[in-house]
Amino acid sequence: MSRLASNTSMTNEQDALVSLLQRNPNDKSISGRIASLEEAQPADLNRDASLLDGVWDLRWSSSSQPWLRQAPWLENLQALDLKQNKGCNMLRLRGPLGTLGAISVQANLNVISSKRVEVKFCKGGWLGPTLPGLGPIKLLRNVQQSFPAWLDITVLNQQLRICRGNAGTTFALLKLDTVEIKDLIDQGND
Repeated sequence: MSRLASNTSMTNEQDALVSLLQRNPNDKSISGRIASLEEAQPADLNRDASLLDGVWDLRWSSSSQPWLRQAPWLENLQALDLKQNKGCNMLRLRGPLGTLGAISVQANLNVISSKRVEVKFCKGGWLGPTLPGLGPIKLLRNVQQSFPAWLDITVLNQQLRICRGNAGTTFALLKLDTVEIKDLIDQGND
């Protein structure tokens, strides 16, 4: 197969995966599609680290943990800001009830190789609604992380990020343009 045909084939494969992640994130073919893309389009953070910045929506995970699984009623967001070396994982209900509260874990980030981002969790807890005259309610505590954590970024572009965590879980996330980094990270960093 020519290089052009191979690139077109991989673009089509990526488009098909993105479409599945958007429409049917529990499709059984996702795992195999991820493996194909990881082989054909490996990430290189030396070249593409700036693409990590933004808010990402977890659409698929190999984990059996309920908070790492995609659910139509739950937003599982990850904000990354490598300029500030900060990140945030946030779980909240989708829709209007999402403003009532969320579970948030804040982290310090550091790109340590062409594939790996080191993650040091620093604060976590509950973020409540914003009250007039008081601002947002925050019940956060410092986190004492006793183990090294990291994400190996295996596929990365403007729309899709596939990564593997230190516990072996594979994640597929789509970039959101409707939420800003500061809306997630700044909430818990006082």
